[in-house]
Amino acid sequence: MEVNKILSTDLLDLLFESRNKAYGAYELRKNYQKRLQIALAITVAAILLIFIIAFVSSKISELSTEKVKVQEVTLSDIKQEEQMKIEPPPPPPPKQEPPKIEITKFTPPKIVEDEKFEEKNEVKEQEEITNVGKIDQEGIKDPEIVNPPITDNSGVVEAPDDNQIFTKVEVEAQFPGGEEKWNKYVYNAIMRSIDDLVDDGQAGTVEVQFIVDKEGNVSSVEAMNMKGSVLARVATDAIKKGPKWVPAIQNGRQVRAWRRQKITFRLPDE
Repeated sequence: MEVNKILSTDLLDLLFESRNKAYGAYELRKNYQKRLQIALAITVAAILLIFIIAFVSSKISELSTEKVKVQEVTLSDIKQEEQMKIEPPPPPPPKQEPPKIEITKFTPPKIVEDEKFEEKNEVKEQEEITNVGKIDQEGIKDPEIVNPPITDNSGVVEAPDDNQIFTKVEVEAQFPGGEEKWNKYVYNAIMRSIDDLVDDGQAGTVEVQFIVDKEGNVSSVEAMNMKGSVLARVATDAIKKGPKWVPAIQNGRQVRAWRRQKITFRLPDE
């Protein structure tokens, strides 16, 4: 380079004199200030843009907050509905041996000489006889209970009436399957009508009377107490619509007999 141009020449040109300026370093150093200014301008613009976005967002949030009305909410304790307690019907009383009935031995009339007469073979008057049988037996006087047919060498003398409805029997009619099945059946019947029973509000024990015939069919179903209540209706319907019962037994045979059954229901709060 000429001497008179050294003072007026840029330092970068002097540095890269007689060197390959197209290599890249020359252009990078020569345009450094320009690139720096552009980078600073972009940075400032980005910062300003961020501040503007933040400012606008805060204003929008303030406007949205003013439109939302905040009300105090008081949470009250909600008591869970207590689970309804339905107790199964009480178990029936234990089976008891049927009481002994007073029986007078049947003595056919017979003419004998006075000296051979025995008082034990005396034919008693009708009003003194409660039940007639083969043997003499002490017990209670109950004309409703019939003893076995009276027989002699010629066959049956008297047979009981098949259409008679007994009020007392040796073995009462039973629900098929026993007490366990009966309790389950009653529980299901009560659960099907639990809403009506709770609305009615009448709890207690209803006693239902009905007849069980020799085939186990049920008839003449009637509630003896709590008449008109939902519990009485549910109890009578359960017996009417239920299965056949096991017939009652009297003198070793199936007979028609009255049966009483109790059904108990208690309200959930009790």
